This record gives sequence, C-alpha cells and structure tokens, in this order.
Amino acid sequence: MARCAALLAPIVLTACQPAVLDPQGEVGIAEKTILIDSLAIMLAIVVPTIVATFAFAWWFRASNTRANHLPNWEYSGRIELIVWSIPLLVIMLLGGVAWIGSHDLDPAKPLTSNAPPLEVQVVALDWKWLFIYPGQRIASVNHLVVPAGTAIHFSLTSASVMNAFFVPRLGSMIFTMTGMTTQLNLRANAPGTFRGLSSHFSGDGFSDMHFDVQAVSAQRFAAWIDATRSMGPSLDAKSYAALARQSVITTPFTFRAADPDLFQQIVTRQLPPGPGPQTGRPNASVSPRTEN
Repeated sequence: MARCAALLAPIVLTACQPAVLDPQGEVGIAEKTILIDSLAIMLAIVVPTIVATFAFAWWFRASNTRANHLPNWEYSGRIELIVWSIPLLVIMLLGGVAWIGSHDLDPAKPLTSNAPPLEVQVVALDWKWLFIYPGQRIASVNHLVVPAGTAIHFSLTSASVMNAFFVPRLGSMIFTMTGMTTQLNLRANAPGTFRGLSSHFSGDGFSDMHFDVQAVSAQRFAAWIDATRSMGPSLDAKSYAALARQSVITTPFTFRAADPDLFQQIVTRQLPPGPGPQTGRPNASVSPRTEN
C-alpha cells in the first residue's frame, strides 16, 4: 500500500497548480522575485554548510592518518570571524530584501496607472464573498470580474469573524476584520480566470469559501456590467440581511443594483455583523456530518 501511494503521489501532484510561482499580476511577480531572491541568499550559506559537513566528516574519518588531531585546540579568531560574519551578511541581505519589498509592495500603495483604478468593495460573510462595484452600482457573490490591465483598488471588511482574502496568482493576501476597512491594490496583467480563496479558518463552511476572478478585456467587462444591470435582484439592507445568514453558496450570482452606502453601513455596524461560527451546533445544511 505504501509503495502504491508513493507511485501515485507524483500523478496526483500533476493536477496541482503552482499558483504563487506562476503569477499573472505585477504584484505577484514582484513577490515571486522576493521568494527566489530570499531562497538564493539562504542557499548561499546552506549549500556550503552541507558540503563542509560532508567534507569534514570524510577528511577527519578514523582511517585518515593525514588529518591533524589537535586535542588542546580551543580557539581561532579567523574561524570565529568566518562563523559569525557569513550569517550576519545573510541576515543583512534578507533584511534588506524584506525592508525594500515591504515598502514597494505595501497593499495600500496605489499601483502606477494612467487610468483611474476600478473600485471594488469586498465583504467576507459566513461563508461567501460579496463584491460590490460602487461606481457601477452592481454586486456579485463568489464571482469577481475585472478588466485585464486595469489597476483594482479593493476596500475590504468582514461582516463576521476575521477572514483573509487571497488570490495567489495575483498576489498579496490581506486580512479582513469587522468594524474596520483594509486596502489592497492588484492588477491582472492578462485575461484569464484565477482562483481566489479564504486563507483563514472561519468555521464549518470555510473549505467552500472560494471564488473565481475573471480578468477580461475592457469591452467584455463593459458588456458584463450591462448584462448584470438587466437581471437579478437588488442589494439593499433587507436582501443583505438574508445574504448574511450562514450558508455556503456554490453557484455565483449577481445583483442588478446595489445601495452605494451599503458597504459603509456594514463597516460602521449600522447593519449588524453575522453571529460567526456556532461552536458545538453544526448546521447540517452547511457541513453534513454524523455526531457520535
């Protein structure tokens, strides 16, 4: 059985997508560069250390009569300098990469663009994502459509417990918390569909709390806006209250109209937040399971 599992593992892994290492946005590309640079810096000390370990073990083996044995040796300033200077240089280089990267890739820092960014308001619910387009006055659930090549400015909050918004191929995971707003700027460089997810456990429906980001041309985005405005319900305080109830929504849908003040009402708690996960009382409609 163990041999079969070992043989099947590579086949199973071929279905996995190297999301973080296959970025499709400038933020994700910059983060990939930081990962590779950090790995290279660390390998500069890890590889020589491994090689030196094997070299010393081989040279000072019991059968090697040419190796010098110094039972009274206890200190060397040169060795001490090498032992401490190399790790110090590695820490300085890694610290420099982290320092520069954390400022250049500040999630709240606007991306350079000749056109104004698209504004999207994000609300983490139990267990679904609500996306409000305030400029277009529409909204969608578990489906985000954006124009490729256009900067996207996200304003994010949570209407329940703390959560985390993450589109691995675009970059920069960011947390959402009730009663406050966080900012995130991303851009998809080319058309495509990218998986988004919740990367912070938030209860029974957490595993199904994912969505697709569809980057399309400007013409297709405009057509999608027009089509969305022609069908579906309206998003107001009453329909939001129904949406905020704990549930898992597997089929995305849209709202043809959205109250432009709704996001601010959620942040300021004029609309009450959800109850959060109910410990010890699993909801069979959310995650079916048999209790002992």
